[in-house]
Amino acid sequence: MSADFLIELGTEELPPKALLSLSNAFTSGIVDGFRAEKLSFGEVTSYAAPRRLAVVINGLDTQAPDAEIVVWGPPVKVAFDADGQPTKAAEAFAKKNQIQLADLASYLENDGQQDKLCVRRTETGAETRQLLAEVINNSLAALPIPKRMRWGSSKEEFVRPVQWAVLLFDGQVCEERILGIQASNVSRGHRFHSEGDISIESPASYEQQLESAHVIADFAKRREIIRAGVTRLAEKIKGKAIIDEDLLDEVSALNEWPVPLMGRFDEHFLSVPAQALVSSMKEHQKYFHVVGSDNNLLAAFITVANIESTDPAQIIDGNERVIRPRLADAAFFYENDKKNSLESRREALKKVVFQAELGSVYEKTERVAVLAETLASVTGADASLARRAAELSKSDLVTDMVGEFDDLQGTMGRDYALNDGEHAEVAEAQYEQYLPRFSGDSVPSTATGATLALADRLDSLVGIFSIGQQPSGSRDPFALRRASLGILRIIIERNVDVDLRSAIAKAAEAFSQNSSAKLSSNEICESVLTYILERFKYWFKEEGIQSEVFLAVSSLGLSNPLDINARVQAVHQFSLLPEAAALASANKRVSNILAKQLGDQTPAAVNTSLLQDDAENKLASQIAALTQLVAPLIEQRDYNAVLSQLASLREAVDRFFEDVMVMTDDRALRENRLALLHSLHSLFINVADISQLAPANK
Repeated sequence: MSADFLIELGTEELPPKALLSLSNAFTSGIVDGFRAEKLSFGEVTSYAAPRRLAVVINGLDTQAPDAEIVVWGPPVKVAFDADGQPTKAAEAFAKKNQIQLADLASYLENDGQQDKLCVRRTETGAETRQLLAEVINNSLAALPIPKRMRWGSSKEEFVRPVQWAVLLFDGQVCEERILGIQASNVSRGHRFHSEGDISIESPASYEQQLESAHVIADFAKRREIIRAGVTRLAEKIKGKAIIDEDLLDEVSALNEWPVPLMGRFDEHFLSVPAQALVSSMKEHQKYFHVVGSDNNLLAAFITVANIESTDPAQIIDGNERVIRPRLADAAFFYENDKKNSLESRREALKKVVFQAELGSVYEKTERVAVLAETLASVTGADASLARRAAELSKSDLVTDMVGEFDDLQGTMGRDYALNDGEHAEVAEAQYEQYLPRFSGDSVPSTATGATLALADRLDSLVGIFSIGQQPSGSRDPFALRRASLGILRIIIERNVDVDLRSAIAKAAEAFSQNSSAKLSSNEICESVLTYILERFKYWFKEEGIQSEVFLAVSSLGLSNPLDINARVQAVHQFSLLPEAAALASANKRVSNILAKQLGDQTPAAVNTSLLQDDAENKLASQIAALTQLVAPLIEQRDYNAVLSQLASLREAVDRFFEDVMVMTDDRALRENRLALLHSLHSLFINVADISQLAPANK
């Protein structure tokens, strides 16, 4: 038999940014708890609102299935003595399993190896209702809550004080204790639109009953109501609402009964950079901003009220009065900041610590300036512009605007650099130094910005590694994983032909005299290079490229990301060819033979006069021809074309191993054939070690 289940936990307002994760974890914990008890169920629905977490499960088994229990005891030779009498071991087994000693002979079974005492019994499954409190409380205890709180005289702990709990199953109210609260069928509606308690009739009626009490319990439904309402209001003024998904989630978590409303602000505030106004509206007030057909900011905002007012104009007026001083502050900060150039602010950076053992932010900009000037030769940037951009790169951190709105770093740097009359690329680099900021974000569009972004990240990586603070496990306080991926993306997407080992070595020079360094320059370079290139493994995995393909290239010890990427993409395409498996296995066989017979030695060139069999003549001829053919292709890094040509070797290689005895007794023939295999191996190793593609057991 099965029945519907409902648990609702009523609380004070839950943290809006954590509401979804709490709801998902709560649901997962309950589902996992029921599964652990071998209970079957149907559809699972989560509900999350500012003052409640709830889960409805349809068709939950009313009783756990019976379990077949098998208990093995000691072997016969241990359980009985020479006279066939039970030993102490048998007596203990009998007592534990409530068996009469005289009946032990009836409990003998063979476990596949020997006869043993064995008891089999069926345990009746527990009633689901008896399991509910434990499953629910275990799920609540496991929620991802960094800091729990207590309330009143209660010893219970949760993210917010718990006010009520609803627990219904099998058509009945389950009066279990949930976080110290005795569950019932009594819930509560909207704080202002609903009067009195609500008696929930059944799990099936839960959502509709709450909606009648002005609570939309379904998070996704509230989100779409807000999205549609915000969009509709913006269209009324011929604008477009910019809906940030994170903000939409947060606003959805703040409202039980969302009502979007539009407000206005004075147009003279539009003289302030749009991003500053947006930041003020979004971060402080949770407003959505509106742009016109030209994508320029309009003097309007959309807020979401948690009440359906009979006089919405009062709510709008209140929000307009709140936003006005915020925007006035932004305007003041902006005008005040422009009075001092970014150059003049560099002195203040000497008092801002980048990292205790690595000095100030000013010192970082000095290091980055030298590195950026060097990297300009490979990024295509003007060296003087790259250096200037680096020198000014952190000056906006000590402006009033960034001090108030920290998400504007870079954005304000660009604006202030233009105001100071700096070169356009220097100004743009102030913003682009932080790109890409996250997965899917764009990379710098200018050579100067790309140069600064690379230099800044390399300086951070080398510096942090030099003092032994490299990431470990989930600990990555300086976001070096993200920095490494950013370096790779910039290099690949902007086609920067740079040897990372050299670039890292240049960055390491700035730390050579640092007394806090825990590693030598060589150790730093190798550690940082390995760490950055290791990110490639996850990059290619997300592209659906097998790890063996990356290993085939990484085993060559290359340090140019652009070159590595070209090789990996080519090997991936090669691995899809019908000839790939056979050639990979052949290369593995060749590698093993050469390693065993030659070690690190390089054999003499192939002597064509010693070629006897047709198979080795044909292979030698093809290798010679392909060596000439692919040489310019390798120079051009056209590895796809190289491997496409080398795939034609399959038939000749197969025939060689079928017809030719490599390890012949004739020393001259043997060494010549090893030289032939070495030339074959060299052809492929110019691109990758494709033997890594062969199955491990081959």
